[in-house]
Amino acid sequence: MAEPGSESEPLLGRAHRAGQPDSPAGRSVPADPGSEARRDVCLDRAVVFIEDAIQYRSINHRMDARSLWLYRWYYSDLCQWVLSVTIFLDLALAFVEKPSSLTITSDVRYRGPPWNPPCGLTESVEGVCLLVFVAGVSVKGYLVGWAQFRRSSWLLAYVVVLAVSLVDWTVSLSLLCKEALRVRRLLRPFFLMQNSSMMKKTLKCIRWSLREMASVMLLLALHLCLFTMFGMLLFTGEQDDWEDRERLVYFRNLQESLTSLLVLLTTANNPDVMIPAYSKNRAYAIFFIIFTLIGSLFLMNLLTAIIYNQFRGYLMKSLQTSLNRRRLGTRAAYEVLSMEVQQAGQPPRIGVKPEDFLQVLQKVQLDSTHKQAIVEKVLSYGEELLSAEEFMKLSNEFDRRVVQEPPRPVYRSPFLRTAQLFFGHTCFDYLGNLIALGNLLSICVFLVMDTDVKPQDRDDFILGVLNCVFVLYYVLELLLKVFALGPRGYVSSPSNLFDGLLTLVLLVLEVSTLAVYSLPHPGWKPDVMGLLSLWEMARLLNMLIVFRFLRIIPSMKLMAVVTSTFLDLVRNMRAFGGVLVVVYYEFAIVGISLFQGVVVPPGNSSLAQNSSMPCGSFEQLEYWANNFDDFAAALVTLWNVMVVNNWQVFLDAFHRYSGPWSKVYFVSWWLVSSVIWVNLFLALILENFLQKWDRHSHLPSLPGAPQAFERRVELLFRDILEEPTEEELMEKLKHHPHLELCR
Repeated sequence: MAEPGSESEPLLGRAHRAGQPDSPAGRSVPADPGSEARRDVCLDRAVVFIEDAIQYRSINHRMDARSLWLYRWYYSDLCQWVLSVTIFLDLALAFVEKPSSLTITSDVRYRGPPWNPPCGLTESVEGVCLLVFVAGVSVKGYLVGWAQFRRSSWLLAYVVVLAVSLVDWTVSLSLLCKEALRVRRLLRPFFLMQNSSMMKKTLKCIRWSLREMASVMLLLALHLCLFTMFGMLLFTGEQDDWEDRERLVYFRNLQESLTSLLVLLTTANNPDVMIPAYSKNRAYAIFFIIFTLIGSLFLMNLLTAIIYNQFRGYLMKSLQTSLNRRRLGTRAAYEVLSMEVQQAGQPPRIGVKPEDFLQVLQKVQLDSTHKQAIVEKVLSYGEELLSAEEFMKLSNEFDRRVVQEPPRPVYRSPFLRTAQLFFGHTCFDYLGNLIALGNLLSICVFLVMDTDVKPQDRDDFILGVLNCVFVLYYVLELLLKVFALGPRGYVSSPSNLFDGLLTLVLLVLEVSTLAVYSLPHPGWKPDVMGLLSLWEMARLLNMLIVFRFLRIIPSMKLMAVVTSTFLDLVRNMRAFGGVLVVVYYEFAIVGISLFQGVVVPPGNSSLAQNSSMPCGSFEQLEYWANNFDDFAAALVTLWNVMVVNNWQVFLDAFHRYSGPWSKVYFVSWWLVSSVIWVNLFLALILENFLQKWDRHSHLPSLPGAPQAFERRVELLFRDILEEPTEEELMEKLKHHPHLELCR
């Protein structure tokens, strides 16, 4: 453990020896026979602290050996996977519960009676899910302790939501599943939110930004009301005046006027709302143009800017907290691993032995590519003790991974080495891209030529021959790349893996097609066997070869930035997408409660002509599939309203079928989805793009092996976030509710 003539020890998990003075650093040197057992506990604590730092978790939890084991078990991949599956099942019950979504179509004219599960089936699944949630909150409550539990609003809300859900679940069973309202369905998204720390931060940022949003929305409401009054005063006339269609259609009363201008704010009914008055007098266009300029082009964009600016600031504040958690976890790991080494004739040295840290790193739940980056950083410091500053720098490596290509096979023959150099070069990839482009163009040309040709009159001889040639080339390309790169080197590249799997599928389909339809010959018509025969499937899969063109993206700077931004968004959209899922879920459940069964075609109009219906109406457009009769239909309806294309049709239809207050529901959904969430999504896109475009935002990389950073949401603003001081970190560690520092 220690060098000859030296003495080393862990700094935590020990008591001061009575009567022995402390060292200048505040550390004592005990001679406890149980020091090895306490050292093992310290190593386990360091493992947990580092895992907390990697995941940006709080370190305020119990630190005894049993609690450490329980804590690691709860946050293990298996346990978290079980919890995620449980949350998914609990949310997915809405598709099966009454009203069930298990029908082919949601169109009320053609939809058959859905299959509704018997009472007790979905309730049993939900009961198991609730028991898992009870076990989860019990474990978390035990680990953080009662004092910390009382201060956590999320944990207290977790208990309340579980209690209400269990009571409602019991009432549902006692009433044989015939209750009119299930409160627990509205509470299910809470289990998704509480399981994601980034989703909690997003919700907190939205809540903080509401005050600034409200100021612009108030100005927007004043603008809307002012022009509504102007419009009602401007478009007046007798009800039987056929020329005054503007008033009769769009400004009949206050409610219709507000609705018409609100929809115009989204430009969904432009220029329809203007045409009746504009056809009578061209001067009326000034009213609508001024309204659109002020509302749509100025106030709405001002709202976007405010949402972006305020949300960016609050998000940066939340990410500052995440950075502090990472630094605190790393510092806590240093404190439990640091040693005091005393050598003759030299002042005592304090630090962490590299071998001790590497021993801890082996137990940390982290994939090998990230561990390799950390190991390289540790080895770069040599065999000396890691100082506090050096140890803290290791936290920058938690998001770095080392990408190592497998070694290529070695051939003795000069001819084979030359062939390996050529077939492993990027020029060979470019040749494959050109061949794939020719394949795609040939398919497109024949599709255009056969557009007006009946299937029984087509001759697929030439296309069949070309298809065989292309598939043979893809197979040859696969074999040559395996020869050049080796099997491990070939499958290590995602693009090669995709091309290889696609080539094997194409080969199987091509061989099957030739076996069924024989070799291509004049008058060859393999597609007469069905709508989507083997031949048609092969032609469709051939078009997927176009994805190999993505290989040229890294060589083009702007395209690489845009593509990497998109990929980062896909990886980092779990929190923002989770918030949207929660909002969709809540509005869908409320929509089912309010509008289930209200959309009913009058009489036998399901099979009748709709020529008598008003042009552009819900009935004339045959929007019958957009309803709230089941959960899946409600989600699609909400999506169509969020896009705001023709959303005035939904406002009018549900106003007629259910009542005027339905507009409050749809306008609220428009505000939450199209105004707030879409602008938040825009803010995330801008931040990711700006961080990618500004090369100075990247952290310095290590020389040597190829490396890459995982661009997580927590890494945004990393270059401008403020690093916590050592005094702040030590002050927080001293106030840890379950840990005592020997200082």
